[in-house]
Amino acid sequence: MATSLFSFLTAKPTLFVLAAICLLLAPSARATDVKYCDAKANYAVKVEGIKITPDPVIAGKQANFAISASTAEAISGGQVLLEVYLLGFRVHSETRDLCEDISCPIAAGDFLLSHSQSLPGFTPPGSYTLRMTLKNSKKKQLTCVSFDFSISWWALVADY
Repeated sequence: MATSLFSFLTAKPTLFVLAAICLLLAPSARATDVKYCDAKANYAVKVEGIKITPDPVIAGKQANFAISASTAEAISGGQVLLEVYLLGFRVHSETRDLCEDISCPIAAGDFLLSHSQSLPGFTPPGSYTLRMTLKNSKKKQLTCVSFDFSISWWALVADY
């Protein structure tokens, strides 16, 4: 078996190289690691996970962020503060009404906070960090998380 595989690889080096490139460029399911801003805090909203599409985000295209979370008590409204960092420097900041991205009031239990954003075409590629702070209508902080994401100027794989 090993001899036949070796003879195949040496006889067809172009096929081997193409197969290796396809494996490297194939999309992979990666979990986005979420870090709480204060690891010791007991936030009222627990973030379960984040899904970013496309991943990496493409400059000049729409990016979608879906944040799955849970809360023990209903949330009638509030604000979402988004801060984006590149190489440790804040490059973008915005405050949004929570009820723009989700129907309010939010009932106790699991919920999905979705946000779509079109990035300018001149957005530099690289590794970014997004920090999201969620506050209720009385300005009480409900959660604060950060996560990393990448921006590219082009897609490595065709859109799916």
